[in-house]
Amino acid sequence: MHGANIIPTRIDYRVTAASVCSNHQSTSAPRSTRRSQTDPRVTDPNQHTDPTESLLPPTQGARMDASQAREGESAQPETAALPNAEALELEFTPQEIVSTPRRPHRSGRGRVLIVSYYFPPIGLSNVLRIARLAKHLTEFGWDPTVLTVNDVGYFVQDFSLLEEVLESGVQVERTQTMDPVRLLGNKRMKKVPVERYRGFLRGVSHTFLQPDNKIGWKRYALQRAVELMEEHPFDAVFATAPPFTDFMIGRELQKRYGLPLVVDYQDTWLDNPHQFYATPIHRSYAAGLEEDILKNADACVVVNRRIKERLIARYPFLTHDLVHIIPGGYDAKEFQNARRHLAGHTQEKMRITYCGAFDSRHTPKYFFQALSKIFAEQPQTRGEIEVMFVGTLPAVFRKMATNIGVASALVSTGYVEHRNVPGLLLSSHLLWLANYHTASVPGKVYEYMGSGRPILALTEKGALTQTLAPYGAATVVPPTDPQAIAEALLASYQQWKSGTLPEGKRQAAEDYDQRKLAERLARVLAYSVRI
Repeated sequence: MHGANIIPTRIDYRVTAASVCSNHQSTSAPRSTRRSQTDPRVTDPNQHTDPTESLLPPTQGARMDASQAREGESAQPETAALPNAEALELEFTPQEIVSTPRRPHRSGRGRVLIVSYYFPPIGLSNVLRIARLAKHLTEFGWDPTVLTVNDVGYFVQDFSLLEEVLESGVQVERTQTMDPVRLLGNKRMKKVPVERYRGFLRGVSHTFLQPDNKIGWKRYALQRAVELMEEHPFDAVFATAPPFTDFMIGRELQKRYGLPLVVDYQDTWLDNPHQFYATPIHRSYAAGLEEDILKNADACVVVNRRIKERLIARYPFLTHDLVHIIPGGYDAKEFQNARRHLAGHTQEKMRITYCGAFDSRHTPKYFFQALSKIFAEQPQTRGEIEVMFVGTLPAVFRKMATNIGVASALVSTGYVEHRNVPGLLLSSHLLWLANYHTASVPGKVYEYMGSGRPILALTEKGALTQTLAPYGAATVVPPTDPQAIAEALLASYQQWKSGTLPEGKRQAAEDYDQRKLAERLARVLAYSVRI
């Protein structure tokens, strides 16, 4: 396995439950199922606490050999029943009584290594989430260091987001990599390739590169992580995926240094539509990797309940309290500033806005067909409806709009720095998106909710509809039904004409304030360190 022989043996900073509690029962369960109840300093990661309390790693600890620290972890796990829907909320109840000495911390703050291949200036929705979490962790007793790749070429880049993260005090360490993205060179922006070619190249690379085509980064990432550990040891590792190579890097560091490992699922692994398995052997190999990582992780974070349910159903050793839901979010301050800037602004046309990109699985085809129906049945709407695309609309979709007869209603902003997106959302009357993966929630949804504007979601029942249910101003229609989409659009148009467009419930949106989500992650990290 790449990089396995480049990490020197080091002293482990952790102790097992057996080493500090001689009368404790056998530690036969996976690492992640052992928790402390008797130490009052151990707090529930899902319980609200003051930001200055219980968010730091332990202050005292003991050292022992890594082989002793991991003794007993190869035994068979205990089996846990799949909880019902009500049990999948975020409350937490520890199950074992263990008293563990605290590990030493430095300068009163914890240090966490965040392993994330994708990071600004790469501009993707999942990048936004991890960048904002890292930024706000600094407010809750943690000093994050992000381990990522050099500034390789990518299809979307946002340097303003990188500036924002660096200004918060987050340290960013970059390494070279050897993977398909590297072949794009170092130009700052790349033309988005035709989707069928992207799919073909993805399939070929996943056939020969496992767990994904970013495995070429592992060796360089581990080498730099070793250097960082020598300079100033970390208290925990937080690995976010995809790509799932990030999990392998985090697991390797855990094995060598005994560091607590928190894995973060921004999408499913085995069920991911972007993961290609050429043979059952490929899928079996990925399943084995995932099982090993989850058995040994100190905590697991997911972005939505659907992913949590699937993981618990597939791996009985996972319990409800070990899998924490920390979704994407929005920056409340950005929307406050945008509202002040737009005070008194009026929009003559009804503006319907889409934020983000399209691919073969997310196409505007059915939306265009629905819009064409409305223009044909009510010609006056053609001069009253404007459809804005925040970002670049590829030529293939502009041609599609021309063929369907709606191109005259479209406006494309081109590249927009993310800090300017809230103003564009707030200047709109209806926000729409298309989603075909029932276990995923596009990152744009949380910012849509942060705007308070009504939302038109073209999707099937799944994680996205669960997220939108409390919002109160979302219409959900099948993504491939132009007639249903047209009816929903026409209803919103009539509400706009009469001044009765609904507003989203503020409380439902406030749950996704990025600062609050970072506070929740800080508690998960602190609890993991105290195992």
